[in-house]
Amino acid sequence: MSAKAISEQTGKEYLYKYICTSAPVQNRFRYANVTTETDFQRLTQEHPWLLTERLVVKPDQLIKRRGKLGLVGVNLDLNGVKEWLKPRLMKETMVGKAKGILKNFLIEPFVPHKQTEEFYVCIYAAREGDYVLFHHEGGVDVGDVDAKAQKLLIGVDEKISEDQVKRELLTKAPNDKKAILASFIVGLFNLYEDLFFTYLEINPLVVTKDGVYVLDMAAKIDATADYICKSKWGDVEFPPPFGREAYPEEAYIADLDAKSGASLKLTLLNPRGRIWTMVAGGGASVVYSDTICDLGGVDELANYGEYSGAPSEQQTYDYAKTILSLMTREKHPDGKVLIIGGSIANFTNVAATFKGIVRAIRDCQGPLKEHEVTIFVRRGGPNYQEGLRVMGEVGKTTGIPIHVFGTETHMTAIVGMALGHRPIPNQPPVAAHTANFLLNSSSSTSTPTSRRKDPSENKAKVEGSPAKKVKTGASVTKASTLFTKHTKALVWGMQTRAVQGMLDFDYVCSREEPSVSALIYPFTGDHKQKFYWGHKEILIPVYKNMSDAMRKHPDVDVLISFASLRSAFESTMETMQYPQIRTIAIIAEGIPEAHTRKIIKAADEKGVTLIGPATVGGIKPGCFKIGNTGGMLDNILASKLYRSGSVAYVSRSGGMSNELNNIISRTTDGVFEGVAIGGDRYPGSVFTDHVLRYQDTPGVKMIVVLGEIGGTEEYKIGQAIKQSRITKPVVSWCIGTCATMFSSEVQFGHAGACANQASETAVAKNKALKEAGAYVPKSFDELGEIIKSVYDGLVSKGVIQPAEEVPPPTVPMDYSWARELGLIRKPASFMTSICDERGQELLYAGMPITEVFKSEIGLGGTLGLLWFQRRLPKYACQFIEMCLMVTADHGPAVSGAHNTIVCARAGKDLISSLTSGLLTIGDRFGGALDAAAKQFSHAFDSGMLPMEFVNKMKKDGKLIMGIGHRVKSINNPDMRVQILKDFVKQNFPSSQLLDYALEVEKITTSKKPNLILNVDGFIGVTFVDLLRTCGGFTRDEADEFVEIGALNGIFVLGRSMGFIGHYLDQKRLKQGLYRHPWDDISYVLPEHMSM
Repeated sequence: MSAKAISEQTGKEYLYKYICTSAPVQNRFRYANVTTETDFQRLTQEHPWLLTERLVVKPDQLIKRRGKLGLVGVNLDLNGVKEWLKPRLMKETMVGKAKGILKNFLIEPFVPHKQTEEFYVCIYAAREGDYVLFHHEGGVDVGDVDAKAQKLLIGVDEKISEDQVKRELLTKAPNDKKAILASFIVGLFNLYEDLFFTYLEINPLVVTKDGVYVLDMAAKIDATADYICKSKWGDVEFPPPFGREAYPEEAYIADLDAKSGASLKLTLLNPRGRIWTMVAGGGASVVYSDTICDLGGVDELANYGEYSGAPSEQQTYDYAKTILSLMTREKHPDGKVLIIGGSIANFTNVAATFKGIVRAIRDCQGPLKEHEVTIFVRRGGPNYQEGLRVMGEVGKTTGIPIHVFGTETHMTAIVGMALGHRPIPNQPPVAAHTANFLLNSSSSTSTPTSRRKDPSENKAKVEGSPAKKVKTGASVTKASTLFTKHTKALVWGMQTRAVQGMLDFDYVCSREEPSVSALIYPFTGDHKQKFYWGHKEILIPVYKNMSDAMRKHPDVDVLISFASLRSAFESTMETMQYPQIRTIAIIAEGIPEAHTRKIIKAADEKGVTLIGPATVGGIKPGCFKIGNTGGMLDNILASKLYRSGSVAYVSRSGGMSNELNNIISRTTDGVFEGVAIGGDRYPGSVFTDHVLRYQDTPGVKMIVVLGEIGGTEEYKIGQAIKQSRITKPVVSWCIGTCATMFSSEVQFGHAGACANQASETAVAKNKALKEAGAYVPKSFDELGEIIKSVYDGLVSKGVIQPAEEVPPPTVPMDYSWARELGLIRKPASFMTSICDERGQELLYAGMPITEVFKSEIGLGGTLGLLWFQRRLPKYACQFIEMCLMVTADHGPAVSGAHNTIVCARAGKDLISSLTSGLLTIGDRFGGALDAAAKQFSHAFDSGMLPMEFVNKMKKDGKLIMGIGHRVKSINNPDMRVQILKDFVKQNFPSSQLLDYALEVEKITTSKKPNLILNVDGFIGVTFVDLLRTCGGFTRDEADEFVEIGALNGIFVLGRSMGFIGHYLDQKRLKQGLYRHPWDDISYVLPEHMSM
């Protein structure tokens, strides 16, 4: 949602802080907030004026007409305020149809004034600009200001002036107050623009001899502009409409939504209700709510919400878990139903999102069964068959009644089943598998289709009108045909999946060339990207700069923008500098409305057709599709979008446009063209732009319009029908009819889906369209029947002449998608069993990373998971960490450190220097751990006495690895060994091999004092003891780890720390290139050479 109401206190704070005007604004920041937790003693310390001035008190909870409702206490002292609050604070009150609790009040200074000093000011946004309303009489009895007030339109990108305000608005204002009013209104308008307000009303605005007083104020701001206005707005709290409580679960989902690229919405309507919904898609969520209310479920509807935009499995799990926990808090005598619905997805992997829902159902299966919950599922889109299968399986395994349906079932049919208005089929029809487009299309059921050619397609290319230099405000005629079989497009953004979908669509439509000429991606250099064209691979150029792409592809006239909401405005305005572009599709949702209106103005001046923002795009079967429109190839084929039909449609919702594709393909000969104009308040093109194009297109025989609550554009269609500007049959339905049944205002999924007046309700628009002559069903449930009835009538009249279906060419499935569907298998190139990064959370040997930290297993425990795939006991983890500490370094003289230092001083980087040191590790330096472990364990396991072992090694001429030290001796012990020995003796359950090695040490040191068990040998033998006795390994597993060299890893890992330290030390000391001194080299040359 974009326009969100803010509290009066927040609105005044912004006004007082940021307004720039010569008018003296009084009582700045003089307000106090009162709730049940208010300490009046502390409040008076913070606001001393409360004790000395007369006061006004009123609720600050988005309540309109508070004065007429008796909700304003006037001219009171502080004790009077307290008395006034007693019967009202935390008391239930009816405001219109809404029943709510008064719990937030605002106290301000009372301003004595005359009635003639009250004025009315309001600024609100419209598509064409911002309207400023002024009336010379303000206050509670102002009446119908729309009819009474003077009105001034400030067009998009236009400036307001004081002279203009005086001339247009202040004609009836007192002369002595015109200057101050003009200055204030100009300052107010500039504030409104700078802080991205969408609505700002002050009534009354009082002007006395002392200055200007803002008494009552109501305001909305464009929440999508948060990234622009955050520094001025601060952390804004958006209070819920009066009559609806703010629930923590709503805040939790809002927080998830803010952190996600997907859309997650939740509004609780009646937490005790028995009908709960979990619907995918903004438009679909409204349709399901409509149908529930139409079937009498309005009082039992518990929530409104939607998830869309390809949320991850974890995000869907969090969303579903929240709803399931809410619906299982209170029992209902009739049990409860959960409707998991949605239209046919364009790009969301249904199976992936259903995995999150299935996880949530498994976790909540106990409460769900206890509360007698029945679940109804209907979904379509990529991989939906697997999603439905998994959903059906969880029903069988948990015992929860779950009924699943696919695209063969009308979208809202499950509502009737859930509410007992229609029977539940025992065996629903099985839909075609996602992989069916691999099969020969001729085996599928053929549907009669009219095989007419669009006259525009006879030309190689339909040229748009050339760009002309026009005066500001003038507009250029836009092209009536947007897409043909020869349309070429640029794609802004590295959206490879969407581009591949477009190319597959092109191929199945038998286009001669791909529709995508190039991609624009500012974050990389120019290069080429590989895609598939049917069976073969092709390269499509990617440009860093738009100017290069336009220059090298002059035949392109469409740009599809996947730019983010932050960059979409700049990139779209840049696009319109190139006259060759005649159509721009803007996919991004959440572009600030002020930016969108500037885009619309520029497009109108240049004759560019906009589709979006907040859209999936549009499709012209057999010719061209925008991005992900129409979904994957299985849906393209199922909905027969590879060839032209007779029905053109226009919809606000992108998800519902795919549902229309499905409905139209099942009831008629198919779609001629379909456009989703987008769900924002100000879509780039409106319904009539496209309906009039369809009227003028010979190939279109009937038109379908799917409107929605909010705005008045649908009335223009009715007017055009009445004026015979539209003569083709129009089937129309506006979604959002349930809004009039709710007691409090509900903002639906789309930013524009909110009625600000009675004429904007879906009920009013459906009635007007029917009266104008459009075919309007009784509900969305009947939309398909009405479309079929009108189509059959056109066939019977001979307007449409059906022809046999022509099978499309087959397109191979991408390997990655076939693997996802489980259709193929292939031996993996690698196998791994220690780590998995593919899910929502990193796993170490199956242990989630959060659990790794919660368990506090430390570095030793982490090493145990990654090296040994075991959760090691605490003492073992500590011992590993001790080993790393004692092996970390042994001075700069050892070969590894020496090499690292020489390399660092030669100017090499850290990795090169570290590698140089590590390469010296072997049997002679540091690599004795494995060898010592093998020698000692072999001798011990074979039953050799320590003396026998020593004698055998001497006889074989082999060194005993791990015995001997250059410096340390029996008389000068190595403290590292002593520390480790003390720990082992105190904590290890057994240390047989260590005891054996210490007996060997007694023998060797008796011969020579420095033949001690050194740190390498000690770690080697004690690690064998650890592996054999910690209880986590079999004997064979323990021996295998020794054989494969795991123990040397301890020295490598530990000593790497020291080597890095030496590298950093040399760099910090800025040491120059090392050259070994001559006097430390013995030059021994052959005798004849020295002579």
